[in-house]
Amino acid sequence: MLKQRILTAVVLAPLAIAAIFYLPLPLFGALMVAIMAIGAWEWGPLMGFARKTRRLFFVFASVVILGAIWSFMPPESLWLDKGVLQQNAIYILWLAVAWWALSALLTFLYPRFSSFWSSHRSIRGVFGWLTLVPAWLAFMVIRSSEYQTDPYHGAQLIMFLFLMVWSADIGAYFVGKSIGKHKLMPNVSPGKTLEGFFGGIASACLLVVTAGKIIGWNAEQFAIVLPVTVVITTISVLGDLNESMFKRQAGVKDSGSILPGHGGVLDRIDSLTATAPIYALCYVLIGW
Repeated sequence: MLKQRILTAVVLAPLAIAAIFYLPLPLFGALMVAIMAIGAWEWGPLMGFARKTRRLFFVFASVVILGAIWSFMPPESLWLDKGVLQQNAIYILWLAVAWWALSALLTFLYPRFSSFWSSHRSIRGVFGWLTLVPAWLAFMVIRSSEYQTDPYHGAQLIMFLFLMVWSADIGAYFVGKSIGKHKLMPNVSPGKTLEGFFGGIASACLLVVTAGKIIGWNAEQFAIVLPVTVVITTISVLGDLNESMFKRQAGVKDSGSILPGHGGVLDRIDSLTATAPIYALCYVLIGW
């Protein structure tokens, strides 16, 4: 399994980096819509949809929602003069914060209250939209930042988010495998440990410090970015646990099988769907 994960990552990582840096903004937005559409397809079984027609309808509805947001807030005009983000976009990012706060509560209390939301497919569908839709918008907010003056600025910000999440994931995996003894949330994900959780945070912070030293950050920049890194890596674990909770409730092992060794697309972007809106909001509110 580890060999498959590594081989898939070796193939996917360069493709993802190339898309982030070299796709024009409209094509990047379209690619992200396609990824979220696959995520919506994989969300179907988490809602208890066994029939393809129902899953396709959920995908169609998700794409319509994303298309409506795109037409109402085109990515090239998300940022107003003097680097001010459209207020409606900020509202959606704050909606994501509220959703992930509720998600954290549901995850910590699981399986308490699970009978309520698990017995209503419409609620699980709304949860899916709250997971996927703000994540798409967040990526567009980040990627379009200063796009007219520096088309690579937003790409660099996204790569920084990816490196935070990837390093935390890798650090948590190897620390948890080697010394993990204390279960983090056994009711949701028995394989995760407290040692792995803190190992992931330490790994991400180490990467950020190394990158900051190379770039030449000052003390003030480190004082901003390091707390953001801790927040983002903590939330990345929440995204992973959240999907694990829905899969466990639905009796599903992986969201899909499209990525050898990794499962489905949702299994790969679960951390990013949680972190991207908060990362974008941190950038909007405090910058670095």
